[in-house]
Amino acid sequence: MKFLVFLLLPVFFISCNSSKKTQAVAEDLNGEWIPVQQELGGNKLPHAYYEHQKLTLQDNKYTLVAESVDKGEVKYSNGKMDIYGKEGVNAGKHFPAIYKYENGMLTVCYNLAGNSYPIAFETRPNTLLFLSVFKRKG
Repeated sequence: MKFLVFLLLPVFFISCNSSKKTQAVAEDLNGEWIPVQQELGGNKLPHAYYEHQKLTLQDNKYTLVAESVDKGEVKYSNGKMDIYGKEGVNAGKHFPAIYKYENGMLTVCYNLAGNSYPIAFETRPNTLLFLSVFKRKG
């Protein structure tokens, strides 16, 4: 009986964790996005750091205007993003991320180390986890 409980627990947590309202398709995310909050390695970044940034998503393409301009491709699957830099300082890099779209806000947690998907929408000290919350421009 104990074995059956341990076998069913992961199924329960997976089913409770998946929410259709938080997973958007690429078309839902198309447009210009402005960051309203950012966090890196457990530390909130000051507004001045990101106040002039803009993310544009168009189907499977992205453009990020920050200190420089990055462009690339985005693949979406079950609340996960795979971000592939094609132009700019992140050309040739892959960033696995998780995302949710709720109440008009897009929350993305990136693993800047590129070695695995984040497991939650939070960052921790001594990691390269980066969290950004965006609102639509306009």
